[in-house]
Amino acid sequence: MLITLALPNFLAAGWAAAQAANPLEVAGVVTGVACVWLAARNSIWNFPVGILNGGLYLVVFGQARLYSDAGLQLAFIVLLVYGWLKWLRGAAAPDAPALPITRTPRRVAVGLAAAGVLYAVGAGFLLHRYTNAALPYWDSTTTAISLVAQALLSRRNLENWLLWMGVDVAYVGMYWHRDLHLTSALYAVFLGLAAYGYWQWRRELKTQLP
Repeated sequence: MLITLALPNFLAAGWAAAQAANPLEVAGVVTGVACVWLAARNSIWNFPVGILNGGLYLVVFGQARLYSDAGLQLAFIVLLVYGWLKWLRGAAAPDAPALPITRTPRRVAVGLAAAGVLYAVGAGFLLHRYTNAALPYWDSTTTAISLVAQALLSRRNLENWLLWMGVDVAYVGMYWHRDLHLTSALYAVFLGLAAYGYWQWRRELKTQLP
């Protein structure tokens, strides 16, 4: 009974948030869902859509004073271009093999983890000390995890989806706190898509094994 009563209120609140949202945020939500869905489906079109999404959220996050996440969009765009070129190499010739899905090598995992920790602590300190960032350490930590996840996605390493699932939970809370309610809901959707992407890639990985 309580769920039945709460659902209309939740839907009404969601509709009100959508009406009040920045048009750039709405466009970011649409391109964001499309990008993650295409990535989960192993479509190379996730890269150009992701680049557009990064440009939109660069502005949105800057306006919300989430400076680390705003800067993250620039890094995302660079990684998306890198991933696009890397995936294209498999399609450059009719007999060229597609970039396979693989598990993350230990040395790559250790190196990216160390870089992520350094970024989270260093960027968090700088944002706290020298800017009016709203959530400096939370912002820098989610940014670090996202960068590592995007790097693994560009390499087609299966574990990227596990990182996305973890960081999406944190993003839902952070964006809600900053009154980006539509983006918070978007990351709840991303959480489900990341789980689907992990299942889809793991299934494809099994078909690649001899």
